[in-house]
Amino acid sequence: MSTTHQLVNYLKGMIIDGVNRAKSGHPGGAMGSMDFVTILYRDFLSFDPEDPKWMGRDRFVLSAGHMSMQLYAILHANGWLDKTELENFRQLGSLTPGHPENHLTPGVECTTGPLGQGAAMSVGMAMASKHHGASLSNDLFNKKTYVLVGDGCMQEDITLGSASIAGHLGLDNLIWFYDKNRKQISGDINRVSSDDEKKIFEGFGWEVIEIDGYDHGAIEKSLAHSRKEGRQKPLLIIGNTIIAKGAKTLEGEHKTHGAPLPADELAATKEALGIPEGKEFYISSESLNDYRKNFPQKSNEAKKWRETLESKLNDKDFRQKYDGYFSPNQNLSTLEYPADSKEATRNSFGRILEKWSHERQDLMGGSADLEPSNMTGGFAKAVGDFQKTSYQGRNIAFGVREFPMSAICNGMALHGGMTPFDATFLSFSDYSRAALRLGALQEARVIHEFSHDSFMLGEDGPTHQPIEHVMSLRTIPQFYVMRPCDGKETEEMMRVGFNHKFPSALILTRQKLPQLVREQHVADIKKGAYILHDVKDPDTIIFATGSEVELAMNVAKSLSDHKTRVVSIPCWKLFFEQEKSYKEKVLGREIKQRVSIEAGTTLGWERFVGDQGLMIGIDHFGESAPAADLAHKYGFTAEQIKPKIENYFS
Repeated sequence: MSTTHQLVNYLKGMIIDGVNRAKSGHPGGAMGSMDFVTILYRDFLSFDPEDPKWMGRDRFVLSAGHMSMQLYAILHANGWLDKTELENFRQLGSLTPGHPENHLTPGVECTTGPLGQGAAMSVGMAMASKHHGASLSNDLFNKKTYVLVGDGCMQEDITLGSASIAGHLGLDNLIWFYDKNRKQISGDINRVSSDDEKKIFEGFGWEVIEIDGYDHGAIEKSLAHSRKEGRQKPLLIIGNTIIAKGAKTLEGEHKTHGAPLPADELAATKEALGIPEGKEFYISSESLNDYRKNFPQKSNEAKKWRETLESKLNDKDFRQKYDGYFSPNQNLSTLEYPADSKEATRNSFGRILEKWSHERQDLMGGSADLEPSNMTGGFAKAVGDFQKTSYQGRNIAFGVREFPMSAICNGMALHGGMTPFDATFLSFSDYSRAALRLGALQEARVIHEFSHDSFMLGEDGPTHQPIEHVMSLRTIPQFYVMRPCDGKETEEMMRVGFNHKFPSALILTRQKLPQLVREQHVADIKKGAYILHDVKDPDTIIFATGSEVELAMNVAKSLSDHKTRVVSIPCWKLFFEQEKSYKEKVLGREIKQRVSIEAGTTLGWERFVGDQGLMIGIDHFGESAPAADLAHKYGFTAEQIKPKIENYFS
């Protein structure tokens, strides 16, 4: 048996032991693709053994995140995870959760598990690397991104949408290994798929190589090819593998996909793999030395990279460009919003985005084929398109691919040195939702613009009129939903999003709104809610967001028999993070007549108005008609709301 085969066998033993200890996990696929991953890390992947976060590293993404014990075994061999962490696989407080988590475990580039999203995020990483290479230095920053995808990843449409973008952009620094074992939880893949992946990916503009996943010479040759100069396409390596390769009697059985090996099978398999009896998480010193034989070279490459970077940073122009990505300007310009002007918040966003594009070199993103509607056209013109002929461009033409778009932006953010944004209609946020959730879980700072925020977009009808979307997005932990009422609130919310470590969503209007915010309010906008209009000893309080803040102000002025306070709440989550004293001041619990106005579902507004308050919203789908007609039909005019409040509290 070759030294490489024995090394792979020891790492397979760690997979088996980890899943067995936890009494849960996915050993089959992890065992079946261990040969490729071992050779990749040992002989080809560029990383610093002493620093998992070294900026000059290649990235490895385990898109098939259920195979996490495979990655943990490798990270243990790297010296980045203690044996005790392997022993505590899937246990409370360990660094080895059931699916890899980027903010938790050193060496994990992104949180994976929802299949296909790792593949999509890898496209974002490759794009960020290409852009940094074109703008700063190809030698230093145009690094490779390697990905392991499985049959399940290939079945998720996000994988194909992301692959289409990657092929169009000619991302030759992107390499996917397809662990084609043709098995999944429910059985053989031929029950659900007869795809010809080679034809599909070649049609996307990829280069495709098909190999025996256990032919080490073929693996090495394909990986050497991935690093060859002059390639102009992303590379798919189809590895024909066998699930649970090496298992004594269950090799090739789909039942090994998601369950520990039975006790007898485990013992017989470890014996066949050459693992000493009674040993857990075992690797011989000879095999560990073999795995680490290239560490001195890897460390030297990282040292030379840092020295080269330090030398380049002595050049004033290079330093300025570098700082634009890795120490970006936080003092962004303030725009003008004349008090007598009206402007849709989507237009405010567009003006701000274009202005700040000149001040934030790290700002990069685009729209899902809605530039004229999302108002990202000015940004696109200012920074140019990111294309295979112009990787220095910062506007991304995503096409109609909302889910891949948002996941790709997550990957760009996780790569580092980027502040990505994306844009589409609010009603289509459902397409992106899984990526929004995973971005929040990963602490991936992405600015998501969702325009056309209510039934007020009118004639497009109920398919495009969001009802439950804002409240639904508010339920995502660590996700900051921002619905500003005018241009100034839009700017201040964007400022918060740029400086926050979590993702945010800007919910913006198509219809024009007046400029309501005055200078005395600006400091409180970033607190998420503030008193926009007040009177002495108020007896009524109206809470509103977005376009309904104007409506609330008009209603307050018309309620001559009530002393009415108006509170604008651009961001619930920010508000509830404030000190208790500030929250109590704004909430005014002593005020008994409490009203909320938002052009969406009323569910959730009990947090502000209580069980006895009046919630004005819309809890049904819209209709196709001019906005003014719908506003009147649904009771969203001051003339209709005034008597509703008076009657409710009479």
